[in-house]
Amino acid sequence: MVQTPPPALAAGIERFVFPAEAEPVLAGMMLTFAPATLTAVLGGSGSGKSTLGRLLAGWLLPGGGGTLTGFLELAGTRVRFTGTAADPRIDPGSWGRQVGFVPQDPAAALSTVRATVAEELAFGLENAGVDRESMASAVRHTAALTGLAHLLDRDPATLSGGQLRRLAIGCAVIQRPAVLVMDEPFASLDTDGAEVLAALVRNLVQDGTAVVILSQRADAFLHNADTWLVLAGGTVAASGTPAEVVADGALEMAGVVRPRPVKGLRTPAEKGQPSAVGSPPALELRDVSFTYRLTQCRGWFKAQPGPPADPVLHGLSLTVRPGEILAVAGSNGAGKSTLLRHLNGLLQPTAGSVLVNGRNISGDPAGRVAHDVGLLFQQPRDQLFERTVEREVRFGLERHGPAADQTVQHALAAVGLEHLAGRHPAELPASQQRLLALATVLARRPSVLALDEPTIALDGHGLARLDEVVRSTTAEGTAVVLVTHDLDYARSIAHRLVRLDDGRLLPAD
Repeated sequence: MVQTPPPALAAGIERFVFPAEAEPVLAGMMLTFAPATLTAVLGGSGSGKSTLGRLLAGWLLPGGGGTLTGFLELAGTRVRFTGTAADPRIDPGSWGRQVGFVPQDPAAALSTVRATVAEELAFGLENAGVDRESMASAVRHTAALTGLAHLLDRDPATLSGGQLRRLAIGCAVIQRPAVLVMDEPFASLDTDGAEVLAALVRNLVQDGTAVVILSQRADAFLHNADTWLVLAGGTVAASGTPAEVVADGALEMAGVVRPRPVKGLRTPAEKGQPSAVGSPPALELRDVSFTYRLTQCRGWFKAQPGPPADPVLHGLSLTVRPGEILAVAGSNGAGKSTLLRHLNGLLQPTAGSVLVNGRNISGDPAGRVAHDVGLLFQQPRDQLFERTVEREVRFGLERHGPAADQTVQHALAAVGLEHLAGRHPAELPASQQRLLALATVLARRPSVLALDEPTIALDGHGLARLDEVVRSTTAEGTAVVLVTHDLDYARSIAHRLVRLDDGRLLPAD
């Protein structure tokens, strides 16, 4: 009789409850991940995907991280939990050597103390006592697999969002774990990056790795998965092959996004003309160029000093009128986020000028410019810092007096978060955190909205809210500039689409 090999990873979750909470965030799950398989765990915001991923990866430990009733099994060893103080403790270091994890926020996977991409990749190997020659070889090999070979000498702090995600993936796979769990790994990746990741996953599965991808989008690549699990309300709402789950109709109910084929820009009749076609520009860029200051790099992997920094933006000229929606596409590292930071004065041009409502903002403090230009960062953590959702939106509105109450309520209602005013922002799922960050921007009623990858982490319900906000604000005369890799969304909503290529603006294809 042929004996079935044990799963690479398994979990029986009767209940998992966060500290000080009464209701379980996960319940009634029996999960098995076999070697050499790809599993997609799909679900909308708040479905429990990220919690499940962190629990499987040993980043959320039963005990201090929450109360688990059930079991976790890794490489044939099962650890049972009864939800009592007598429960065993998991060693996260040992667990992490067998289960690699890429969190939704890639920066959370990095050490933050390494000066170069190469050193960051080598960090885990250094801690494991790997010899220098083997470490250097592993770094080069992993960099090639993840498309980072040309960035080994770069400071991780200077990477784009997509490049940072590739680095986090590289750090997770460099020690060749038996299981790899990735939370929204395709978010913020350009087409090339997505293809590199898809090839990497195929190779890992072929070599015997059990790969688990958590996602709010049923991307085309995930249709190659062996199994789809659909989460809703912390439990498995549907499971089976991709074809079986699609036929079941569970994706739409769970808020999972199903990308549509990319088409051309909609006609003005379909999405409306800008509200003030003949009016003066809300935003102008006049021959804007920008170069970051040189950063001194160090580290054992760096063989020689790097070349002088190249310009990031080259002579950009652009006009956006009130009520117009401009989408900016481009590859990772093309300078898109750098461009947006010029719009509200966080960065000042090396040459050229930026005008908002006809006024040159050169030299103006970013806080002053923020009244006219609201910037939504790519990562909500960069602009959320208060103790409650309501306080987050109210911050800076005290000068409005009693009118601030109405402003806060209106902004929260616009993004569908009015029922969560008393919650701590850190307790919200990623989709609601992004919508909260958007509400903090809307509350100031800026004349220009600058949105950096606004669709990342949004489920189907969140995308509908974003769409409604963009359309309603532009109908009132607000100009919107959005940077995105989601060409489907860009073409569905933008009046114009341009492409940033190596710091130069080009017409979209």
